[in-house]
Amino acid sequence: MPKISADNLDEHRSQVQQRIFEALADLMTEHSFEAISMAQIAARAGLGRTAIYHHFSDREAVVVAFASHETTKYVERLRAALDQADGPVEEMRTYVRHNLTTGEQFHVGLGPMLSGRLSQESRLAIRDHVIAVEDVLRDILRAGVAAGDFVVEDEGATMALLHACLGPRHLPPASIEGFVLRGLGVADAR
Repeated sequence: MPKISADNLDEHRSQVQQRIFEALADLMTEHSFEAISMAQIAARAGLGRTAIYHHFSDREAVVVAFASHETTKYVERLRAALDQADGPVEEMRTYVRHNLTTGEQFHVGLGPMLSGRLSQESRLAIRDHVIAVEDVLRDILRAGVAAGDFVVEDEGATMALLHACLGPRHLPPASIEGFVLRGLGVADAR
């Protein structure tokens, strides 16, 4: 029987899963998804070659669980930051800043890297986690429209365009923030 490295089995499983997630994230910076094997993930996580299968059935199961874990942490921190904002304009500033400063810490942008490489079922499971982030933005936009702060003619297009603006990491955050707010019709978007 394997030795547990925590006070209880649940805590042990959580610690092992965290090591597996960290191993996957490290390996994804070095290799394409197709080039990563379960054995490599296990070795990087400090597990025996077959021990990883006690936690995940295959690479896709690891990726789906990783996406869920990362998105949950990301949304929790985003909501905590938004709780400090006063009104929709400040919430949008916070949303933009949070995405630009913490988005890469959470590996939230793995979608394009994995697109077409996962089964339909796994892509849909990951999409469910993306919706959690979109829901936060949708709430901000709707509150801004209701308060008369934002002009949004097409919510879906606005969300897609706003997220596209968050892609370039080499631009100054203040420039992106101002651009997004002006695009939403905020007159004083400094």
